[in-house]
Amino acid sequence: METFTRTRFFMLAIAWHFLFLSSPAHCQTSPSNFPSHAEKTTEEKDPAAILEIGAATSWNMAGGAATFAPNFAVETTPIENWLELEAGVSPFFTRSSTEWDTDFLFKKPWTISRKVEFMLGVGPEWVYIKQNGKSNNSIAAELAGDFMFWPAHKHRFGWFLEPAYDYSFARGHQQSVGISAGLLIAIY
Repeated sequence: METFTRTRFFMLAIAWHFLFLSSPAHCQTSPSNFPSHAEKTTEEKDPAAILEIGAATSWNMAGGAATFAPNFAVETTPIENWLELEAGVSPFFTRSSTEWDTDFLFKKPWTISRKVEFMLGVGPEWVYIKQNGKSNNSIAAELAGDFMFWPAHKHRFGWFLEPAYDYSFARGHQQSVGISAGLLIAIY
């Protein structure tokens, strides 16, 4: 069991190094590098943050039913083309339990086109579960891909699709896969 945990930790460490210590990819480019954006006016600026509002679902890989929840997150870009930070929360409610998943992801962005972006992120997750009158806190790791679609030239509103994998460090080392989708709102 310890070897399994070490292997998972090693895989997460490799993913982190790949995301944040690798050089920019060939297709990675800022929207400002496209020819039509060469004369970018001072009025057009990047958003200070992007709000994500949507729905999420999660499946325990050991079995069990899927759970559904609202999903709220906010992300910001401290280092253009290199780092995006996202903090999010999803409260899952079932008949006999409540689970709050709160994550903080470090994401590496790639601009595919003027209207499509992809980010790969990894980070810690805090999981609070209240089941049958007992509560439990645990720490997990999350690996997520984030597809962002912007229908208009100006990135004011869009939508996202974010598949994720979670690995809990609590007893039992629960693993789950999930996906969230919803609306993007740029905050200037």
